[in-house]
Amino acid sequence: MAAIGLLTLLLALLVSGTHQATFTFKNNCGYTVWPGTLTGGGSSQLSSTGFKLSPGESSSLEAQAPWSGRFWGRTICSTTNNSFKCATADCASGDIACKGAGAIPPATLVEFTIATNGSLDFYDVSLVDGFNLPMSVTPQVGETNSTCQSASCPGDVNSICPPELSVNGANGRAMACKSACEAFQDPKYCCSGNYGSPTTCKPTNYSMIFKKQCPQAYSYAYDDKTSTFTCTGANYLITFCP
Repeated sequence: MAAIGLLTLLLALLVSGTHQATFTFKNNCGYTVWPGTLTGGGSSQLSSTGFKLSPGESSSLEAQAPWSGRFWGRTICSTTNNSFKCATADCASGDIACKGAGAIPPATLVEFTIATNGSLDFYDVSLVDGFNLPMSVTPQVGETNSTCQSASCPGDVNSICPPELSVNGANGRAMACKSACEAFQDPKYCCSGNYGSPTTCKPTNYSMIFKKQCPQAYSYAYDDKTSTFTCTGANYLITFCP
């Protein structure tokens, strides 16, 4: 009886230590967005790796902790010759589902590390791979976790994107904005080589364009102090065009 009681207690502790985070995606844009999802660390992908959100529409996915990965929104998408393709942030799978492929830059990213109960989740909005549309993350928590903050990039970087970084549509207007790293492949913009540490890789004139529009978002690889957010045991609302 004692052994059975101990086993029951251990199972209860194991179950109580698990956490399942719900991600709710909301499209506040005036156009359709096709979210993409990518699980990191060799873990299984979520139940959906890509789907469609019409203006005003919402959809949810669940992730079992521990989990890490990223989300983004694809825009200006269509199917031609049975192949699905997007003008921005495409994952090149040929399908609405990304099937384990990531976003092709430039793309606004929302990144997560979801911890088990009692430990901190980490999340951020990243423009390190460039920008294609505004995004935000809002923790859904009770009053006890009211210190958990939203992370947001509400500004339209495309509207002030320098010509040398701009990806233009058929109308000549910017539909996405490259990072300086992608545009120039220079180590000082990519935080690589001799610039591969926080002490040698600093903000540049280009990264500051992103930072001015979106102060809470990562503007370059070592932009941690103002761009990393934490919360415990929360669900999260990811909004396109907050």
